[in-house]
Amino acid sequence: MILLIDTKDQKRIVVALKENGKVVKTLRADNEFGSQVLLPLIYKLLKVSNCEPEILKSVEVNTGPGSFTGIRVGVSVANALGY
Repeated sequence: MILLIDTKDQKRIVVALKENGKVVKTLRADNEFGSQVLLPLIYKLLKVSNCEPEILKSVEVNTGPGSFTGIRVGVSVANALGY
């Protein structure tokens, strides 16, 4: 299972789970402060998909084009989750 993070637009956050090359589940959040909903959105996605963080093989991030700050938030969260 792969976690996809798309934060290229600061006000619209998209997270998804991908398995065998296909997107299984997607959640979106529109918020003035998009970065503040990223971690709760990831938690909610894992919960509604009955997935534990331990089964994630990798994390993918959309690297643009888009908002530099938004992309930086997505990459930082992906790095932290990978650690």
